[in-house]
Amino acid sequence: MSKKKQLVAIFSVLFIVSYIFITSYLPVSVVEDNDAYSYMFYIKTAFIALSISLILSAAIFTVLHRAFIMPYLGNLKRFQPLLWQLVKRDFITRYKRSVLGVLWSLLSPLLTMLVMTLVFSHLFRGDIPYFPVYLLGGQIIFGFFTEATNSAMGSVIGGASMIKKVYVPKYIFPVSKVLSSLVNLCFSFLAFLLVFVFTGAPWNWTFLLFPIPMLYTFVFSLGVGMFLSSVVVFFRDITYIYGIFLTALTYFTPLFYPVTILPDGVRQAMGFNPLYHFVDYFRSVTLYGTVPGLWENIVCVSFALCALFVGVGAFQSQQDKYILHL
Repeated sequence: MSKKKQLVAIFSVLFIVSYIFITSYLPVSVVEDNDAYSYMFYIKTAFIALSISLILSAAIFTVLHRAFIMPYLGNLKRFQPLLWQLVKRDFITRYKRSVLGVLWSLLSPLLTMLVMTLVFSHLFRGDIPYFPVYLLGGQIIFGFFTEATNSAMGSVIGGASMIKKVYVPKYIFPVSKVLSSLVNLCFSFLAFLLVFVFTGAPWNWTFLLFPIPMLYTFVFSLGVGMFLSSVVVFFRDITYIYGIFLTALTYFTPLFYPVTILPDGVRQAMGFNPLYHFVDYFRSVTLYGTVPGLWENIVCVSFALCALFVGVGAFQSQQDKYILHL
């Protein structure tokens, strides 16, 4: 049996066993559902089984095929200087010949927030306390995902000249792009802090938990970025299709409007949008002073790990064919 089929078999068995066990013994309160027999209960328990299965499958596969996985980790350590050099190059290139330079990382989210606040404040300010903080909190998380996945998508094609000349682990390119976007996220977070202080929003100890939703978004973006960077090598039209998809996702994520204005059916459908959960988690710990429960963490972990495993799997299975299409 091939390694891929073996991994699929391990995951399938673990998922079925986990799902049966969870639906039979899990307290309904864990998934925040009042009806143990509703279809949403079964969907939510499937998310929990998915998280458990992904983690256990990765652990078992690593133990069984340690000799197969270790070279990848060794390459990552060996080419770490190149990785940081690529991140540094992206950061320098972004602000090259710019008068304000790195200040644009602060000004860009602030100016965007200012424009959107002026446009939407009259509609939603009464429904959303500290509207600028609410808006910018969603904007920097969603903006990081957009920037990371867009830049990672074209990273392999952009690194074609290097790939054709010397041996370089191809995953270095999408990873470097996502890390570069993470650096920009840190600067955007400084802008968020400025707005937080300026608007007089209340401080809570839960603010210290802000790295958690950022980590979830980073892992999710890395997985999506690796998947897109693999697919776009063979289908260049994905670049244009993904741009349209991001536009639709912008309006399907409550960045500038409260989710409470949506009908119940649409709000339930919103639960299938990973960015909604990451944005809501960030706002909960920074603006609302609440700690998301076990269920919300399970959802975020499931989306992040699922995207990462699919992205890494797609990238690894197709990387030997890239050279023929670059």
